[in-house]
Amino acid sequence: MGIPYPLRDVDRQTGCTLPGTHARRRTPQRRQEAPCEGACLQDGYGSGGKTRRMNILVAVLAALMSAGCFGVASVVQQYAASKAPREESLRLRLLLDLARQPLWLAGMALTVFSYIMQGLALAFGPLVLVQPVAATDLAFALPLLAWRRSERLTRPELTGIACTAGGVAAFVTVLPPASAGTPVAPLQDWIPVLLIVAGTVTLLVAAGVRSSGRWRTGLYAAAAASMFALLDSLTKGTSGRLRTDGPDALAHWEPYALLGVGITGLVLSQSSFQAGSLAISLPLIDTIEPIGGVLIGIVVFDERLASSTGALLTQAFGALVAVVGIVLLARSPLARDLKSSPQPSTGPDDAG
Repeated sequence: MGIPYPLRDVDRQTGCTLPGTHARRRTPQRRQEAPCEGACLQDGYGSGGKTRRMNILVAVLAALMSAGCFGVASVVQQYAASKAPREESLRLRLLLDLARQPLWLAGMALTVFSYIMQGLALAFGPLVLVQPVAATDLAFALPLLAWRRSERLTRPELTGIACTAGGVAAFVTVLPPASAGTPVAPLQDWIPVLLIVAGTVTLLVAAGVRSSGRWRTGLYAAAAASMFALLDSLTKGTSGRLRTDGPDALAHWEPYALLGVGITGLVLSQSSFQAGSLAISLPLIDTIEPIGGVLIGIVVFDERLASSTGALLTQAFGALVAVVGIVLLARSPLARDLKSSPQPSTGPDDAG
């Protein structure tokens, strides 16, 4: 085998080859991965543009289906819960009493399916994408109310639906490609969030017990929304565990915390539905839950919002427009007058 032709050093001034030099092999430099590509590969949300687009499509469609089911379920469950005695508020007995009503059970089935769809969305997309889309449930609930009463949507109601949908669309459109973050977070990142949510819910419930009317409805709804934001985050954490550990995910704490937080959030939401109209409870849930979920996604899962100033301003404007839309929908007579029947008083059969 012959000796390869040597590449000798050259004198820069004379252009002559320097004697006594040997060949130096040049190895091609490996292309360094861009940070966003590495993040996407690491996250599992897509190693290529086509895969990532498909994952986003699945996440958005599943989140929209979750929003629609939750909006319909809220209407059905609020109608059923409004007939429950006030003394059952914040108690598991409220759920047992409501479980005897076929209408409430139908709404509960929709709620369960809604969370299944949200879990599917979070398995394919980050909280910063899924939570704003899932917050459009009031835009689904109001047309259902209009259809049930054989009424047409007014111009402010249509404007509210357009603002909610347009604001959410503007928010998610400018999300960066590598916004997914990490699928699994260590416990030490969860502890501050768990303590903050637990303290907030405790204060809200304590204030709600001492209040009445609209204030009680709003305080219970805010507490339920805080629990739902934590529930959504735990759903993402559990789905991440299942993707990385498979059946061994049951050896971790997230699935069991998911169950406990889900039951607590359900009791709080039904207590809010029992205390007052959807015009108070659902807008608060639609505003606090996505904001809390996005913040937890940033803090715990290292997800990212837009990086440039223009994109951040677009997201802020989109969020503001969406909130305006939610407020317009909340002021609709359809939502305000939903609870038309008076609260029943506690009779002898309800005692004990």
